[in-house]
Amino acid sequence: MINVIGITTENTLDKDVSIHTLNLSQYKWVWVDFNAPTDEEIKHLSHTFNFHPLAIEDCIHVLQRPKLDHFEDHAFYVTHVVREIENELMKDEIDFFVSENYIVTFHRMPSKEIEQTWNKCIHSKKIETWDTNYVFYQILDKIVDNYFPLIYKIEDELDKIENNSEKKSMNLLMDELFDKRYWLLYLRHTVNPMRDLLYKMLNSHELIGIRDKKEYFSDIYDHLLKLSEMVMSNRELTSDIRDSYLSMNSHQTNNVMKVLTIITSIFVPLTFIAGIYGMNFEHMPELSWQYGYFISLGVMGGIGLALFLWFKSRGWFD
Repeated sequence: MINVIGITTENTLDKDVSIHTLNLSQYKWVWVDFNAPTDEEIKHLSHTFNFHPLAIEDCIHVLQRPKLDHFEDHAFYVTHVVREIENELMKDEIDFFVSENYIVTFHRMPSKEIEQTWNKCIHSKKIETWDTNYVFYQILDKIVDNYFPLIYKIEDELDKIENNSEKKSMNLLMDELFDKRYWLLYLRHTVNPMRDLLYKMLNSHELIGIRDKKEYFSDIYDHLLKLSEMVMSNRELTSDIRDSYLSMNSHQTNNVMKVLTIITSIFVPLTFIAGIYGMNFEHMPELSWQYGYFISLGVMGGIGLALFLWFKSRGWFD
């Protein structure tokens, strides 16, 4: 589907524009949105706008790295959108062709960022303040702002894992922790390239429209810096939680081994005594004693008690 709106030289909005009859010279600027286009509609990128074949190829082959390409009369941008779908992170690509008198957006999946900006544009009462770079800013700002809820959700989940208020098992907690580490890695592979893209945009001498609205795009860059720091700090937090759980698990294992060692140490001499009197020799004087059985039990109990008190005095039960 291809949607087109045009802003006339009198700053009026024309919503009844067809891509087949589009004449750029009739408008101050136009916005053409390729929303999940068919192969036939994609041909307008070359037939109507005469975009570079490499840029068109980047649109067709999805999930290119976020980047900026300069051409003679326009700039080409690749940006990434991240959404949570059924508790999984999904990445999508939105491409932009931006010049002074047109902006072309291209995306394979429906985009709420573009839909919101589109509605905001057509209902604006100050359409004369809009231009192609302002449309680009509005969409890009919404793309970046939608990263924040994902980070906040991860932070809340990490807080639950760290507190373990639901008393989950160690194995289950570790599985959840590594899931969140994967989410953070996924976001880092999106946020950092987007941050580099904004840095390149702000420091380019060829993007006059971006330079004129530098304070707007600088604000997006600041958000991406904050997002990058949040991703890194949360990844460090997952490492700390992981190390803490491993240390706790090792400590619990050591306690169990200590108890088993103490029990074994107490029963070794008792087993030794029982082993002696379990031997089948005919002449063993103690076997004929009237109270030999009770004496041997007393000796074994005394040895066990003595070992217990000795272990306790050395702090083995602390």
